Amino acid sequence: MTSVSIHDTGALFQIAEPTDQRRAQRRPGRGIGIDLGTTNSLVALAPHGAAPRVLRDSSGSGLVPSVVAYTADPPLVGRAAQALQAEHPAQVVSSVKRLMGRGLADITFAHPYHLSEETPGLLRLDIGSADAPRRVTPTEVSAAILRELKLRAEAELGEPCDGAVITVPAYFDDAQRQATRDAGRIAGLQVYRLLAEPTAAALAYGLDRGGEGLFAVYDLGGGTFDVSILRLHKGVFQVLATGGDSALGGDDFDRALAAHLLKKSGVAEPSRHQLDGARLAARAAKERLTEETVTRVTLAGLPELELTRGEFEALIEPLAQRTLRACRQALKDAGLRAPELDGVVLVGGSTRVPKVRELVAEAFKRPPLADIDPDEVVAWGAAIQADILSGSAREGVTLLDVVPLSLGLETMGGIVEKIIPRNATIPIAARQVFTNYAEHQTGMVIHVVQGERELARDCRSLARFDLKGIPRLPPSMARVEVTFQLDADALLTVSARELMTGVRQSVEVKPTYGLSEEEVDRLVMDSLDHAGDDYARRNAAEARVELGRVVLALRTALAEVGHLRELLPDDERARLEAALAAADAAMADPDALADPLNRARTALEKVSEPFARRRMERALNAGMAGKSLHDIERALADDEALHEKRAGHTPELLEPEEP
Repeated sequence: MTSVSIHDTGALFQIAEPTDQRRAQRRPGRGIGIDLGTTNSLVALAPHGAAPRVLRDSSGSGLVPSVVAYTADPPLVGRAAQALQAEHPAQVVSSVKRLMGRGLADITFAHPYHLSEETPGLLRLDIGSADAPRRVTPTEVSAAILRELKLRAEAELGEPCDGAVITVPAYFDDAQRQATRDAGRIAGLQVYRLLAEPTAAALAYGLDRGGEGLFAVYDLGGGTFDVSILRLHKGVFQVLATGGDSALGGDDFDRALAAHLLKKSGVAEPSRHQLDGARLAARAAKERLTEETVTRVTLAGLPELELTRGEFEALIEPLAQRTLRACRQALKDAGLRAPELDGVVLVGGSTRVPKVRELVAEAFKRPPLADIDPDEVVAWGAAIQADILSGSAREGVTLLDVVPLSLGLETMGGIVEKIIPRNATIPIAARQVFTNYAEHQTGMVIHVVQGERELARDCRSLARFDLKGIPRLPPSMARVEVTFQLDADALLTVSARELMTGVRQSVEVKPTYGLSEEEVDRLVMDSLDHAGDDYARRNAAEARVELGRVVLALRTALAEVGHLRELLPDDERARLEAALAAADAAMADPDALADPLNRARTALEKVSEPFARRRMERALNAGMAGKSLHDIERALADDEALHEKRAGHTPELLEPEEP
């Protein structure tokens, strides 16, 4: 099938949700904001337009370690679970955010868990004992953390909360976002919406200060790095571009420092116990060096060491420089230069490192904004948005995020037709009209893919569904409109409708797992590295489809005329058969480029032209037999009107309809 894109500019809409009807069902001031983190999570309130505040425990800490211990029923969450981790490593789950929305094949990093996939795409962790086997999904583990945060909020409110805004990394794909939403529902929360973490941080700074302009949000957490470029204007937060490194974070600083400490202590081949101890010591030293220039470090059974901030900074500078490459790419994607920005917002505990702040200031030509605790700023933004969506009388805010990877369909020849491009603003709707490839085709397979490559086999498959009931029409005559709808949470719905009959089919794309964060980065980089090869392969695929269409049409015509020599003399038939054989040979080469395929099609069209003309003349003579001149003139007038209506249309491509 072939197509033409129709991006529906009218489908961009404000996320000033909910509607009046939904707002009436919510309780103002009872919405909570949740930062569901890899290492720690937080919950915050900003009721009735008040300034946001993180809810704290009796010791004054707002951080809830994202750790769940299945040593009791119900499971323990937070510091109590963390205390059991060394004693029960198989029954205590941490960093579950790294497993959300993933399948077994996606888990390539080291972890202490026994993972299984009884149902394809549904990951499970074995957290039971020999006497009581038990398996849980990452979504269930996240739900336990969310339930703990919900209980903390309800203790503060004195009554049940109404709903929540939960933050997710900017690079979370459709599967990971859906898994997060499902975790909220399991925890008993009405999820108002999912909010990208960089956008939440900008929301906290923008409303708190009344700030406007162009901002970068630099988010360096324990396991990942994200950067987003946003435009803030009169309460509208629009993400212009995102980037990052999903395999880089504060944990990498700890590992580099731990290796340095072990080497400095003369430990050439450390044991697993020594490695774990060194990483804990490295993390503590890193935190002390935020305020101090020299610290002392003691590893178990080894002499005390002196560590300077300069040593630490030399170790981590190559890692920190990697974040700046992602920043430069995000600026390029947004069409901006660093001096054009009005500010840089720091998010994540790892941005407390002085060297990180120094490099960020150098890269963006200004000191970064870090007045709000970088651990808490995301929760602040989530709380503000939750208060708006609960129905409080706070000035409305529109948040416009972007799509991290392009979404499209597979067409004939395995070619990807991108319908929603990477970095398109969401929510968004885009539609595209497809036509049939073969005569009497009565159905189409709608294959939804995600990625930046030109061929479907190089992208990630998200969903497939069939559209049946297409009327039997000649090639390129059927009209099937496919619509992609991305909502405010970047969750995708795809529908297809045959325009003549109104036959319709749709699917809400809910893969049980999706792209890993590493795959997101890899797919984006692959699209740049292989751009030339990809376009050459795409051109070859298109040429193959066109040649196949001509071959199919000619063979159908030959079968219809049989051996009528008045239409096709023997010598001409021989030339046609030779040209068909040459076309078959060209298509038989799987690595054939576009040029030889196009030459074969041109040769086939040239040799078949006299035959096609005679068939047309015969059809016209048969059509005029027994008709009056008036009938013929009226038929010609109808044909001319139809031709004018289709003026400028190629046989396969339609002009865009009005949105």
